Amino acid sequence: MFIDILHIQKFEKGLNPQYPEKSEIPATIVGYGEISSIFKINPYNDWVFKRLPLFVNDDDATQYIKKYNDYVHYLKEAGISLPNDNTFIVKSKKAVVYVAQEALNKADLCQNLLHTLSVKETLMMVDNIFKEIKKVSDYNREHKEVLLSIDGQISNWALVADKLVYFDTSTPLFKIKGVEQMDPELLLNSTPRAMRWLIRKFFLQEVMDRYYDIRLIYIDLIANLYKEKKHDLIDNSIVLANNFLPKNATHITRREIDKYYQNDKFIWQLFLALRRLDRWLTNRVFGKQYEFILPGKIDR
Repeated sequence: MFIDILHIQKFEKGLNPQYPEKSEIPATIVGYGEISSIFKINPYNDWVFKRLPLFVNDDDATQYIKKYNDYVHYLKEAGISLPNDNTFIVKSKKAVVYVAQEALNKADLCQNLLHTLSVKETLMMVDNIFKEIKKVSDYNREHKEVLLSIDGQISNWALVADKLVYFDTSTPLFKIKGVEQMDPELLLNSTPRAMRWLIRKFFLQEVMDRYYDIRLIYIDLIANLYKEKKHDLIDNSIVLANNFLPKNATHITRREIDKYYQNDKFIWQLFLALRRLDRWLTNRVFGKQYEFILPGKIDR
């Protein structure tokens, strides 16, 4: 379906980032990510949108879209199935990028299938996600100049007609000849200005690096089973993941998963708390509009 950029521009002009459902063109929130919310805009209910108000000018936004398209291309080249997508630059107080993806059925999201499939079927799904992630690792090994990242946690996959589809493509982290292609500072543009030095010094590189290492990607995926309230799957998932690790890699342990989860939980809870404080200060103290649509309560 064709998406009219004029409609997206009208949506942006009348957007209420704090209460998207009260915007001039109401937005329906359908999911939450760590950085942004995912929403639908009438009449384009066959699509979901992410809004990225990260850019100072059109040139920065255009460069991001180029990197995004390169990243999508490389993922497909690695054998990862992705939904149809589109991107738009909308001029507002700053350049805003909208990433649109063809909507997936809620029942097909692996995050939801965790709670509807049998244990045997669920572990088979997890095993197949590990296989998909390994495709990226294999691609990196075979293509020396390109290094792809992937955030492989279960909430970023859907199972459509027995085929896994990956849809978390809006943070295009990849390296060419060892050089990170996306400016890491863009990730900081959604954080409180006064705290960026702290996040940059202690958290940014750690969070970015984890998605290049297959072992850490697997650990992150398994640890997120705590968030999904599927503790009973963790031990079997560790066994499955260890089967895909390189022969010289240290096997993942339950103790390591537990420690990782607590550290990750602390990072993201702190990050979200700081963003909410920043929104309050921006709206209530400085009397300005906070530009980001923050996730609602994330149960960890």
